[in-house]
Amino acid sequence: MSGGFGEVFRALRVRDFRLFVLGQIVSVAGTWMMVVAQDWLVLGLTDGSASALGTVTALQFAPLLLLTLYGGRLADRYDKRALLTVANVASCALALMLAVLVLAGEVQLWHVYVFACALGVVNSVEVPARMAFVGELVGSELLPNASALSAAYFNVARVVGPALSGLFISVAGVGWVMLVNAASYAATVVALRLMRSSAGRARRRGDRVRVVDGLKAAARFDLVVPLVLVAVVGLFGLNFQLTLPLLAAQVHHAGASTFGVVTAVFAAGSLVAAMMTTVRRGRPSARLVAGAAVGFGALEAAVGLVSSYGPSMMLLFLTGGASIYFAQAANHRVQLGVPPELRGRVLALYTLILQGSTPLGALLVGSLADRWGVRWAFLAGGLMSLAAGLAAVAVERRDRPATAPAASVVREASGERARP
Repeated sequence: MSGGFGEVFRALRVRDFRLFVLGQIVSVAGTWMMVVAQDWLVLGLTDGSASALGTVTALQFAPLLLLTLYGGRLADRYDKRALLTVANVASCALALMLAVLVLAGEVQLWHVYVFACALGVVNSVEVPARMAFVGELVGSELLPNASALSAAYFNVARVVGPALSGLFISVAGVGWVMLVNAASYAATVVALRLMRSSAGRARRRGDRVRVVDGLKAAARFDLVVPLVLVAVVGLFGLNFQLTLPLLAAQVHHAGASTFGVVTAVFAAGSLVAAMMTTVRRGRPSARLVAGAAVGFGALEAAVGLVSSYGPSMMLLFLTGGASIYFAQAANHRVQLGVPPELRGRVLALYTLILQGSTPLGALLVGSLADRWGVRWAFLAGGLMSLAAGLAAVAVERRDRPATAPAASVVREASGERARP
């Protein structure tokens, strides 16, 4: 790889990261096939209930509120590769059990609720371990590029997965999609076992790994502001697992195949933004994070104002790009602001805030969509995100001179001197 193309994909020079990416593309594509199939199953079981769909989303993310900080402690204490292997095997087993129920014609709504909650428990361990593992595979210098490439493959899978899922549902049914998802986890497990490096190894016996150290490290002003911004945007604006199927069903009156297209259009915008962020080499500024939230909020609100298919798809494409650009900027600002030995716990807090807000957000948005329609859900989420971004811009301008000494406490929790 050379020139600009090589710069975009420079983290892929690391052999084990290439293996990880290949496994994840297959596995995440299966996961997005499952998301579409699960949502379509719930809508079919409940005659299109937005509240039921919101409940499933809430149950899937609720365990993050209780267990993610502990999952981050596990990621900083134990072998991350082993944790990821166990998590993927457990996810495979859960998907397989639900697929059997669907294919046997015995599935009920409460089965989907149990599956969603159990998968949330697994994800509370898998997500912080995976995010910290990527940093160890490539090192701090390549971390922004690797993180952006991870977002890129995630969104490649989010484009391919829903499109395939819509086709599979139309031809074979929901149960077969779930079987494909169960099989897809094998790709990540095989990739993990083929790796050669010592990345992700457990800490030495006797090393203290406490959740509170991660909380102390994240208490700096330059980390608190983006984390609060992520909380507000995550709560009100990032509920697309719920709002996209409702937009397809309520506004565009879509079948399963068109539902997949709606999700794929949103993901395509996210993919473009993820590729744009691969050139980032350092920690993004607070102003960039706040500005990204403003842009995202304005675009999401615009989605709620249009009803025709063409303009709606264009705005969804742009909103998908804005959402991933904001999420990547916030992630890089937080992740590159702490030392590697605390990264698992701080990323667990980031995950807790970003995804842990989803249960409450899903219930609020589901209730709003049931009462007023999904377009009001987009409009309200966008306006709240816009307001939060503008508030962050104002705070950044007011307190910018006071943030300079913050670097002196970067390693407070680990007892080390801060980097300049």
